[in-house]
Amino acid sequence: MPTLRPALLAAALLAASPVAHAQSGYPSKPVRVLVGSPPGAPSDMVARILAERLGNRFKQTFVVENRAGANNGLAAQQVAKSAADGYTLLVTPDTVVTVNPFVYKKMDFDPRTDLVPVSLVANFNQMMVCNAALKLTSMEQLIARARQTPMTYASGGQGSPGHLAAELVLSKAGVAMTHVPYKGPSPAMTDVMGGQVDCGFLATPTVLPNVQSGRLTALAVSSARPSPMAPGVPTLPQVGLPGIDASFNQYLMAPRDTPAAVVQALQEAVAAALREAPVRQRLTSLDLTPVGQVGAQAAETLKHDTAKWAEVVKRVDIRE
Repeated sequence: MPTLRPALLAAALLAASPVAHAQSGYPSKPVRVLVGSPPGAPSDMVARILAERLGNRFKQTFVVENRAGANNGLAAQQVAKSAADGYTLLVTPDTVVTVNPFVYKKMDFDPRTDLVPVSLVANFNQMMVCNAALKLTSMEQLIARARQTPMTYASGGQGSPGHLAAELVLSKAGVAMTHVPYKGPSPAMTDVMGGQVDCGFLATPTVLPNVQSGRLTALAVSSARPSPMAPGVPTLPQVGLPGIDASFNQYLMAPRDTPAAVVQALQEAVAAALREAPVRQRLTSLDLTPVGQVGAQAAETLKHDTAKWAEVVKRVDIRE
């Protein structure tokens, strides 16, 4: 995951700089914030938190619009093809840039060049859970069983964060499980609980209530960072899988060629929001760790993660 200390330093520097929006006059009208997932999904919640805080800061309306489909690609395409004036923005997991270009053979735009990161807002894990009836109590037990007998795992879809995280973790463990993709994490979780699939690599907020009720067993989160919602669930180093990071990031993005003054104004506003204790608490309640990277640092994180996930996509051949 991205380091926090440099990000906080960058946020402090932004806070100390002149207020860019006062110079640019931005925004002078309502701003649309597109999300490539349904209402209530993590990206949607992040977008609504940001829209509220940015609206208060700029004294202007920020309207969240949901355009679900194609692993966030529909919303990303609409933003990429919008005027580069800062009035159409995107909140998205990094997979729209780091994964989609390698999964989809035909795309009408290139998110790697047609979108620019305004801010890396927050980092998030996936959680490996299994049907409680399997009586697996550790990742080590799961790996041992998967080496002895065929096992399955569910994710929220082909090329989804859970799919990618699982393949990276299983590769590190030297074991294979059959992937069963679903149209979203909720139906995937339902079938894991029902025993149609053995395990799932899914978003923590989705599965945690059923972990707490005992219907699912949580074995690990997908990085070295503990889950803000479930700090007792082991991290990858704690289960003997150090040296890999299968976490993801939520970004605020804008069309390429958006004026620098507009980007700076948005960066300052996001940095200010992430310093607010209520905002940080709301994010951690969604299993999101506030980050706040901007500029070259955010671009470098995207570049690093693109190389990492491109290798996973190629190895497991999940192109469509």
